[in-house]
Amino acid sequence: MDRRVPSVPELPQRLKPNPRCPEEEEQHLLSSLAAVQTLASVIRPCYGPHGRQKLLVTAQGETLCTGSAAAILRALELGHPAAWFLREAAQAQAENSGDGTAFVVLLAAALMEQAEHLLKAGLPRFQLREAYATVTAEALGALPSLAIRSLGPLEDPSWALRSVMNTHTLSPSDYLTKLVAHACWAIKELDGSFKPERVSVSTLHGGTLEDSCLLPGLALSGKLCGQVTAVLHGARVALFACPFGPASPNTPATARLSSPLDLTQFEQGRDQLIEKQVAQVAAADINVVVVCGEVDEKALSLADSSGIMVIQVRSQVEMVYLSKVLGTPLLPRLLPLQQPGQCRKVYGQELGDGLAVVFEWECAGTPTLTVVLRGATPEGLRSAEQAVYHGIDAYFQLCQDPRLIPGAGATEMALAKMLSDKGSTLEGLNGPAFLAFARALRSLPKTLAENAGLAVSDVMAEMSGIHQAGNFLTGVGADGIINAAQEGVWDTLGPKAQGLRAVSDVVLQLMSVDEIVVAKKRPLHQQILNLDCKKAKKCPPPVKKKTLGKNK
Repeated sequence: MDRRVPSVPELPQRLKPNPRCPEEEEQHLLSSLAAVQTLASVIRPCYGPHGRQKLLVTAQGETLCTGSAAAILRALELGHPAAWFLREAAQAQAENSGDGTAFVVLLAAALMEQAEHLLKAGLPRFQLREAYATVTAEALGALPSLAIRSLGPLEDPSWALRSVMNTHTLSPSDYLTKLVAHACWAIKELDGSFKPERVSVSTLHGGTLEDSCLLPGLALSGKLCGQVTAVLHGARVALFACPFGPASPNTPATARLSSPLDLTQFEQGRDQLIEKQVAQVAAADINVVVVCGEVDEKALSLADSSGIMVIQVRSQVEMVYLSKVLGTPLLPRLLPLQQPGQCRKVYGQELGDGLAVVFEWECAGTPTLTVVLRGATPEGLRSAEQAVYHGIDAYFQLCQDPRLIPGAGATEMALAKMLSDKGSTLEGLNGPAFLAFARALRSLPKTLAENAGLAVSDVMAEMSGIHQAGNFLTGVGADGIINAAQEGVWDTLGPKAQGLRAVSDVVLQLMSVDEIVVAKKRPLHQQILNLDCKKAKKCPPPVKKKTLGKNK
């Protein structure tokens, strides 16, 4: 049985050419389209669960192996305003919904490409914007009808988070999904609300992903330096982004020492300074010190005698997060001290051959659980950390709106079928816009098939036939078409609707721009040099006249 659907007439054939369409207007859209398509070409290979990884070299020279569209967009240095504008919309989508960055970029690029065809066919720009706005409203109105599952208030969310998390990991892991689901379920409030900031994520090198676990409070990868290894009640914490002790062990003052007496006096002065610093820390009733720097042996010995727990942390990101949670500043030097942060207890927790330092609170608004991830490679840990954050964001969205829609491109194909059916019956200018929007939506499951290494034309033809028959659960899998409901591949309704709105807004904005004006300021010294050169050209130096000498 041939499931191929009769092809819809090409869009330019449905419109009469408009000779009044300004050539420069069309040319400007082509300029914006090239920038948007270039950005989409970078993101497209990373789309979906079978997307590829990229070796990303940041502006600081750091090399990362990642398939995260959000991370790639953050690292890119964009010069074209249209590409920059699209990146801002995609990053806003990621911040508000936690996912959908690649969806926004790819769909916006496809809609811009279809808009170019419509402009070439003679559709006026202002009418195209109105038609696109009408189609977006139609798609948003039809989207809730595709929701066939909802997460119950007392239901284990593992099944709903599995497809979201496996999309962002190098290898699918049901254990990691259950770990995140348990953490989210454990801190959910009695009224059904969920605060993502109460779940923290920490990475610890060594072991495997199955060695990951949950720890109470906030856990950091750190080192216990002294003999005091725990403060079990009334912990008062100070954070230092500097060495614990002298600023530098090899101080330049040693170059000025001219005798053994000077050396003795210098050592005595150094010891007195360390004693003064540690004494003031103890006098401030601080019993936990977290240091992002080297720890001096003399200062550590004095801290042990004063009952101060010294923790050395290498990650500045963790130090900043700890500062935010504790509500105490990250100090650039030991003195002067400021108000320390407070928590219930601080202790070390051994995890295999690694060590995690745990901070526990009793007040609301602080981390209650930490997902400690174990792994052998930094790339694997980074991928798992990204998947955990996506799972937490997805659960937060489900607490706002528990409805789920089929994933694997099934929702995009279903919306494309609805819009195409309606566009084929509409008269006037809205009909081509509906068909163009449907073509743009079909480009997303097509990308999934390309990244999975499938025969794209055969997969798309078979999917179109099944969707025409009324089965809107058909999507793209690793080996071909799948039933998204049976395979448990879901998307959250809220982020998908917000992504459609974001795409519509950015495309309408780009189509409303008639000219790109770039005003650059030159350095003042360059302006002065240019001005001097112009003056020199206008006023050439006088030429001295040669005079003949008189014969004497």
